[in-house]
Amino acid sequence: EVQLAASGGGLVQAGGSLRLSCTASGFPFDDYAMGWFRQAPGKEREGVSSISWSGNNTFYTAPVKGRFTISRDNTKNTVYLQMDSLKPEDTATYYCAAGRIRFGDPLEPKEYNFWGQGTQVTVSS
Repeated sequence: EVQLAASGGGLVQAGGSLRLSCTASGFPFDDYAMGWFRQAPGKEREGVSSISWSGNNTFYTAPVKGRFTISRDNTKNTVYLQMDSLKPEDTATYYCAAGRIRFGDPLEPKEYNFWGQGTQVTVSS
């Protein structure tokens, strides 16, 4: 059974930091790219960041570049999202996902096969 367990969300003041974690099981983790997505109420799910299976390639949506850092530990089947300098507009439910992406857009939700349950991030002003 495939499982993606996301954790680390919470309530933080603007300018603060959070570190999200997502631990995977049930599939060959190091064959899959991993992505973080977010969805705010009334908005579509958007790609935040992605990392290739090896960790050598990373991608970020423009609003988070320079503030968020994605990483992975294939020995622990875990992907992380370090979020610094958080802003109220970062408030959303954050999801991790896994996909065997070869030529597609790594920030496009349709490229991903497996999804976690989401963790809430709330940034107060």
